Amino acid sequence: MPIDALELDALWEDFHRVVNMTSQELAAWLRVRDADETAEALPEEAGTPTGRHVLTILQKRRIDLTEDDLRVMREVVDTVDDRTDMADEPAAEDTGLRRRLMTIGHDPLKP
Repeated sequence: MPIDALELDALWEDFHRVVNMTSQELAAWLRVRDADETAEALPEEAGTPTGRHVLTILQKRRIDLTEDDLRVMREVVDTVDDRTDMADEPAAEDTGLRRRLMTIGHDPLKP
């Protein structure tokens, strides 16, 4: 589904509003999340598919986005908006929720 320039601008802004981790922070989190006592995933295989896709999007320019990127961006915005109250952050006491949100680039405890 094609997206017009205004919709793209709004989605770009919303995505970067909810994804408050840098690409370096997200990459590090995905590696730590997948590491255990005996092994660590390869950097390009660490994290969930969505988390890896968010990382890829963070490294792109707006004009280079694909339809799949736009779909993931919408999913991430909807997920973060549905599971957080941006006005109340950083009040996330639920560490499980925080960890899940961090896999898509949103740290509720980050100012």
